[in-house]
Amino acid sequence: MKIALACDHGGLNLKKAIIAYLNENGYEYVDFGTNTTDSCDYPDFALPAAEAVASGECDKGILVCSTGIGVSIVANKVPGVRCAHCHDAYCAKFTRLHNDSNVLAMGEKVVGVGYALQIVETFLTTEFEGGRHQRRVDKITAIEQKYGK
Repeated sequence: MKIALACDHGGLNLKKAIIAYLNENGYEYVDFGTNTTDSCDYPDFALPAAEAVASGECDKGILVCSTGIGVSIVANKVPGVRCAHCHDAYCAKFTRLHNDSNVLAMGEKVVGVGYALQIVETFLTTEFEGGRHQRRVDKITAIEQKYGK
């Protein structure tokens, strides 16, 4: 599984911890930046990461900013991306089970590193349940197509 990673300056420390986790657990990843604490604009990094997931270059994505909100808004503008802003492992589990989310967004200033890594693990290891949930995901896709997203 290949993971697209991105952050802004407010999420760099958490992204570094996620990279260490991915390395320790044998995940392949593409780092779309940033790699500095200099102030920057999160869309510049979240967008190419989300596009990599939508195109199939990467299987899933993980985005981090100070709150997780900004990067999730950006990612959800990309057709084919279902980005979930998660602050706990329960949400990470159920967004995979029920929504087949393919991008995770978190806030470095909201979630501690230890718990964030549990969220990442849950997100990456939980499979989509399908069944009645596929019908709902299909409706999300139809909305996306309706509005030319």
